[in-house]
Amino acid sequence: MTTRVLLCSDLDRTLLPNGTQPESPAARTNFTRFVSRPEVTLVYVSGRHRELIEQAIADYRLPRPDFVIADVGTTIYAVNEEGWHLQQAWQVEIAPDWGGLQHADISALLAGNRLLRLQESVKQNIHKLSYYVPLYADHVALLDEVGQCLAQHNVSASLVWSVDEPAGIGLLDVLPARANKLHAVEFLMQQHGFSYAETVFAGDSGNDLHVLASPIQAVLVANASEEVRVAALQQAAAQGHSSLLYLARGGLLGMNGNYSAGVLEGVLHFIPQTGEWMGQQRTGLVK
Repeated sequence: MTTRVLLCSDLDRTLLPNGTQPESPAARTNFTRFVSRPEVTLVYVSGRHRELIEQAIADYRLPRPDFVIADVGTTIYAVNEEGWHLQQAWQVEIAPDWGGLQHADISALLAGNRLLRLQESVKQNIHKLSYYVPLYADHVALLDEVGQCLAQHNVSASLVWSVDEPAGIGLLDVLPARANKLHAVEFLMQQHGFSYAETVFAGDSGNDLHVLASPIQAVLVANASEEVRVAALQQAAAQGHSSLLYLARGGLLGMNGNYSAGVLEGVLHFIPQTGEWMGQQRTGLVK
């Protein structure tokens, strides 16, 4: 039987070497060579919106993906020579969570909260409502208040809090409850007939933990922080998925396990047949 791989990877500090740790010189070249094989379906999974993902692909000379999960999981695009094609089936999948309300309706529900300031229109979409929040705000209390308000109007929402450290501002995304990385990856698996044994996810940060601890085979790249490593191990163990989480540590093709080198290392760990595609036999490689 022909080996197939659905490789789903986060971008920032996973494929993109935009963290503080060094990237192995040959890492992205090896990655590009690997994903160019017809057996590999490549998916980029990112909180970025489309324009920023396209910019990252150009800036870092990443290979063109087959699919992109963007906007914190609220959009899925199929990508080919003709362009980017929004997958309406995913919009239909997540729409019921908002109980028939639209973006403008939910914005109106939250309009009275003075801590919330709408982000620019390019950062919004039909199923993503994004706000700026001052860092002095008690974000735990804020999330509770927003969640209660939405629940009173039968809105099943996921509230994603993060901090833009360079800008010194808090960020709050209001999404349909099922619009997350894990559900989006599993949606693509179902739509295109990939099994869990054929799927690998790669990530580096706290917003990847939901997938890193899931039934999906997952790799945490070596440049991830110690805090994320500990959390990923604990959550995977709590869910009975310890064997499905691999921590990259370097050694494959002489690379250090950071960024795309770690992604390849994880693929090899879970799908050893791919070792021949990487130009190496499995013997002697880091497992």
